[in-house]
Formats: sequence, structure tokens, C-alpha cells
Amino acid sequence: MAADEPEGSRPGSRGPAAPRHTRRLTDKILIAFHHACDQGDYEVAEEMLRILEMIISRRTASPDTNRRKNMESLVAAHERLWLLRHPESEG
Repeated sequence: MAADEPEGSRPGSRGPAAPRHTRRLTDKILIAFHHACDQGDYEVAEEMLRILEMIISRRTASPDTNRRKNMESLVAAHERLWLLRHPESEG
């Protein structure tokens, strides 16, 4: 590598460090919930929802602009899990 060549410009070399945390914890837990549902592991999915509820309810002390979105996602997740556990109720 030439002295005047910027780091990360060569193929295969590591560039500047990417941001370490690109998603909120609640988003990661919701992704884990959907993954558990996709795998048919409803017990784990239910635990992910409990953890998500704990995080969302704990944040009520500080104003959270995403609270409504978080609550809507939580309700949709509960609905998905219920429908997966009660497939005869669809339609």
C-alpha cells in the first residue's frame, strides 16, 4: 500500500469502522421474535415478547418519540403469535 493511499481503498482491506450499533435493542428483539416464529419456536417467541414489553414499559419515565410505533409493533407481534397458535381461527 502506498503511503498516500487512504486506508480501506484497496480491495479486501478494512475501511473505517462501521457504526457498532445500527439498530435499537427493541428492533433486534422484535427480529428475534419473528425468527422464532418462523422456526416454529413459539415458547421462545413468547419470551421475546415479554422482554420487549419490559423494555417498552420501562421507558415510560422518559419521553420516547417512538413509543407509539413500539406499541403498534408489539400489538402486531402478539397478534401474529396468537394466529400461529390458533390457525383454525383465521379467515
